[in-house]
Amino acid sequence: MDEATRDIVSMPRGGPDASRLSRRLQTDRLEYLDRDDVDELKRRVVRALDRSGRRRWIGGYELCARTVLREVADVPSPKILELGSGLGGLSRRLLERHSTAQMTVTDIDPAFVAEIAASDLGSHPRATVREMDATAIDAPDGYYDLAVFALSLHHLPPEQAARVFAEGTRVANKLLIIDLRRPSPPVHLMKLAAARPFTRLSPLLHDGVISSLRAYSRSALRALAQHADPAIAVEFRTRPRGATAMVASRAQQTGQSA
Repeated sequence: MDEATRDIVSMPRGGPDASRLSRRLQTDRLEYLDRDDVDELKRRVVRALDRSGRRRWIGGYELCARTVLREVADVPSPKILELGSGLGGLSRRLLERHSTAQMTVTDIDPAFVAEIAASDLGSHPRATVREMDATAIDAPDGYYDLAVFALSLHHLPPEQAARVFAEGTRVANKLLIIDLRRPSPPVHLMKLAAARPFTRLSPLLHDGVISSLRAYSRSALRALAQHADPAIAVEFRTRPRGATAMVASRAQQTGQSA
């Protein structure tokens, strides 16, 4: 393992410049969503996330969809790849909001892919449903106008997260990452103290606490992109509520959207 790889593997979630307290506020513990031995809890969490994303007063899918659509506003019929789509709520909202968008809806979990394929998305004329790994995307260079990875990057350790940057910017002109915002350490401590007593009662809250400890800071996201390829440029957008949004792209894209 070379020095650069060692550095990224051991990088704190708060980034290379993370404080000592920030470095303590992280965990390698898996969420229910990341485990293969708790199928029922996993399904409960993903369904709860899907319900919350669809609610108007929370507006998770709607806020993410607005962020996505701003990135393809100048493309008449954009080809959009959603990675880690869960049950497909964001792709569904994008198809509703954009009348000519072509969506490729993907997830690494075959059970989620089967459920999406059996839903309305499976028969939608502008949607393609596929099983796909965000760290090894099965698509030609520059095939998509935009790749989207929403609320999923924190599930991956740094070396795999860097692969998402490498692959997403390879297959698409732009990669949009939307993920949990990492709080400042004092705020993080207060939130953890308030939430932890209830994590045994709520699988969703259990995963939420772990997610907050695994969320990447802005400096960490920059470091991941630079490790993937120094030619990758990153820009942070006005964030959706409670989230960080950033766009990564290469200085020169080798392919073109067909």
